[in-house]
Amino acid sequence: MSLWQVNADTLASGRFAISALAETTACVKLLEKGAAAHPGERSWLDAHLPAYRRMLRRDPVTAALLDAALGARTRWSADFLTPPHPGVGSPPFQEELDTVRRTPPERAYADLEVSSGGPLPAALRRPDAPERIAGLLEWVWTHAVEPDWERRRRVVEADAVARAGQLGKGGWAAALDDMRPGMRWLGDGRLQIDVLDFPPRDISGARLLFVPVTPRTGWVAWQEPDPDRYAIVYPCSAPLAGAGEAAVPEALERLLGPGRARVLVLLATPLSTTQLVALTGQGLGSVGRHLRVLFDARLVDRRRAGRSVLYYRTATGDALVDGVRPPHAPAVTAGAVPGPGPRS
Repeated sequence: MSLWQVNADTLASGRFAISALAETTACVKLLEKGAAAHPGERSWLDAHLPAYRRMLRRDPVTAALLDAALGARTRWSADFLTPPHPGVGSPPFQEELDTVRRTPPERAYADLEVSSGGPLPAALRRPDAPERIAGLLEWVWTHAVEPDWERRRRVVEADAVARAGQLGKGGWAAALDDMRPGMRWLGDGRLQIDVLDFPPRDISGARLLFVPVTPRTGWVAWQEPDPDRYAIVYPCSAPLAGAGEAAVPEALERLLGPGRARVLVLLATPLSTTQLVALTGQGLGSVGRHLRVLFDARLVDRRRAGRSVLYYRTATGDALVDGVRPPHAPAVTAGAVPGPGPRS
């Protein structure tokens, strides 16, 4: 299994961060996989996969570079494809992308040989390899991620809020154990990153960042030779990732109003007021008013979890939503979150 040794100061200073580049790279992995984890992903793939595949067919060199960079055989993505978050704020996509674009060619070749598991073919030892990979990421961002970025951002922010709540309630073990499949806090400064057999690393003294993404994928990232930042990119919890796509029945909108109906639909999974604000894009006052009305009508109930108050639908609320949902429409439910190895 892969272990990181983490001292108390590094763990205590760990932070959640939002990355447009990580979200875009995760979407590239989803496009390459071509399989959806929930109906929202299926709709997104249907909308963007054909154009993505046409783009790669027109540019076989970039397609081959991407295949080498993603490391399907080694389960290790090329380091320059997945740079760690800069560690400050939420930088614009182009600023993060410049880190990929500015990769020295020789370093890119070395990374690609590691990720592909063998010597890089002469046809791929090109000085423009980093530029080609950056161009592909930019294409996916512009065509398939940026138009939906505000919603995606709300979802990843909501997940960060939920993880912070788990941290306050149960410590690092509660926050980390279900973050990625195979990840566990073992105690004594030992963090199991994956069940695969990769060399251990001592990251004590480095900056540790946790970066949520909406597709069901994840990886870890650092930059050699002397990394001062490590990032754990992980999939948002299944209820949150699917909730952003939850359809609100038209009949329920007419009965309750669009904003209140959306809150009720999202509460198939217990959520805090802050999470609801992030997921809906509504103001805190509006969400609070909707919750008061729904609570008074006994359509939702609440319970305390650590420092947070979580709201959830009652049986009456479930019956109301299910009663107006069109036949065959999917309900919002939690699901298992499969995941890859450390750098896949």
